[in-house]
Amino acid sequence: ALEIFKKHDGPFDIILNDIDKTGYPETIPFVKERLKSGGYFITDNVLWSGRIFDDELEDSTKAILEFTKRLYADPDFMTSILPLRDGISVAVKL
Repeated sequence: ALEIFKKHDGPFDIILNDIDKTGYPETIPFVKERLKSGGYFITDNVLWSGRIFDDELEDSTKAILEFTKRLYADPDFMTSILPLRDGISVAVKL
């Protein structure tokens, strides 16, 4: 999915991210280039059925945590997590 996304320049008003979880961290720079200011970047499964709190983490879970850290640390986004089902992050590009 990320390879297809790279072929489109945007700008987009909204981008929904629900790709293979190990690819989540890679999406941020591509989204940042293609999302309009004021646009929404929505990502599914950021709480991953509570697996983000496990002591031993699978690669997919580690990638989700890395994605969340990067997105929250990025000054170009204002981000919040909605604790609905598996968790949804909603980030607005500033």
